[in-house]
Amino acid sequence: MPTGKASRNAWSKSRPAKDFASLDGSTQVTFYDLLKPHVAKVVVCDPRKNALLKAGNKNDRVDARKLSDLLRAGLLTPVYHGESGVRTLRELSRSYLAASKDLTRVMNRLKAIYRSWAIPCAGQQVYSPRHRAAWLEKLRETGVRRRAEQTYQQLDFLMEIRKETRKELLAESRKHPARKLLEQIPRLGPIRVALLIALLQTPHRFRTKRQLWNYCGLGLRTRSSGEYRYTGGQLQHARKPPALRGLNVNHNHDLKHLFKSAATQAGNDPLGEFYQNLLASGMEPPMARLTLARKIAAIALKIWKKGERFDPAKLKQQAA
Repeated sequence: MPTGKASRNAWSKSRPAKDFASLDGSTQVTFYDLLKPHVAKVVVCDPRKNALLKAGNKNDRVDARKLSDLLRAGLLTPVYHGESGVRTLRELSRSYLAASKDLTRVMNRLKAIYRSWAIPCAGQQVYSPRHRAAWLEKLRETGVRRRAEQTYQQLDFLMEIRKETRKELLAESRKHPARKLLEQIPRLGPIRVALLIALLQTPHRFRTKRQLWNYCGLGLRTRSSGEYRYTGGQLQHARKPPALRGLNVNHNHDLKHLFKSAATQAGNDPLGEFYQNLLASGMEPPMARLTLARKIAAIALKIWKKGERFDPAKLKQQAA
């Protein structure tokens, strides 16, 4: 929000961006990057943490006053808004992820047609163009068969779209130097690396690996109460471990799927040995997979941030 002499002139959210350039004083706003060239600082807020906006009446003037109060007190939680250097890669990754999700929906919808008529359709053969005529002959109802034919047309169209988007995504990812660093990590192939660069944009937005874990939905949620008690007339800290309440729910779902799919991928590599050592130490398989996913995320952050090479020997030492 504008501060100083401009405090009276920026109540309306619909004010043209060019008007902010004419305001006196140091101007700060909580808006989109459309205003970035015209102000000193742009704070993109997390609306889920602005509980003050829910209290009392709501209109543009009241919201502006509440946001300015939060900004002045330093209580606004900023959201990372990205860098322009990876914008093309980000848009291509969104297209690829959207095409992949749409393709999965169509494939599930196609199998649902056969299952609704009690026709077993396990495996991938039902999608193959070579066996398509034989599968359509199993549908005796004319309307159902026509519905399946149209679903096959959607399937072919989305496969072609995803193929083209994948090609463009890989070509764009080769322009970023981080690609060669991240592809050293086992189980992070060209597609996962391209998506990782697009979704994270820069490793320097995370000061520690735990911040990355929380962003990816791999951070543990803990709850504790009664941490202090009186013993012999003195207040002492109760050495009671906090209770675990699962993983954090506010996260980037695409990144979580990326690291979890890499952790569940079978392979005879240093990461596979690390996983087997966790199982040998008595850890349950679900917790071992979570630990491996967190380890992959931590390795990717360190290699990307420091420009190091992947060293399997360090991973073996940590496992031991």
